[in-house]
Amino acid sequence: MNNVYTHGHHESVLRSHRWRTAENSAGYLLPHLRPGMSLLDVGAGPGTITADLARLVEPGRTTALEANEAALGITRKAFEENAVDVQFVVGDVHALDLPDDTYDVVHAHQVLQHVADPVQALREMRRVCKPGGIVAVRDSDYHGFVWYPELPELDEWMELYQRMARVNSGEPDAGRRLLSWALAAGFEDVDATTSTWSFANPDDRAFWGGMWADRILESALADQARASGVPEERLTAISRAWQDWTATPDACISILHGELLCRA
Repeated sequence: MNNVYTHGHHESVLRSHRWRTAENSAGYLLPHLRPGMSLLDVGAGPGTITADLARLVEPGRTTALEANEAALGITRKAFEENAVDVQFVVGDVHALDLPDDTYDVVHAHQVLQHVADPVQALREMRRVCKPGGIVAVRDSDYHGFVWYPELPELDEWMELYQRMARVNSGEPDAGRRLLSWALAAGFEDVDATTSTWSFANPDDRAFWGGMWADRILESALADQARASGVPEERLTAISRAWQDWTATPDACISILHGELLCRA
């Protein structure tokens, strides 16, 4: 299947992805990892989570998977000066070119919201996971985001992102659907939890708000919005609203995630 990554790989996007670590993005999985495990990271991106997970399972084998060579090139570059031993593979999560029962852990962070058939993706992740192994997934839930102050342009941002993601056959409210998808994929032993990212102090606001102020003007999402007829002045207004939000002393935002630990 042909998946369209709504965000793209502009620097404004990679800036936020490089902020992610196993601690802030895969805490639900960490107690279940141990040295010697084999691990597949689906949608490795710039590799910050991948590297953390790889260190935790060393000397076990870690494989980083991306959808195409261009995306995998970003992952490879992140490991040029990194001593962690990681294998790199291009593949479609709907039809992984990997043997059955290969990995102790199959992990995907912020992936299922972007794929055309998340149930099939979970079936494939289960297929390549060893019996008794773990399939771990975490995805945000955009309509579960809560922010203050309630600027109208940020409501416009949410509507725009929802619309663009769905045009690309994505599901931006994936977090609330993960358990349903896992059960449909045939998993019977599933632990479902939720967690949040919170941005409320000046540095965190500058990171999150500044990132979106740039991303709404320069990213694949911005290009798609323009191509769909969104006026430039609306994108500029949304960007300015994120800047205003960032500069507001009592501004905060909570980013809801669903997460699953599925036993294969």
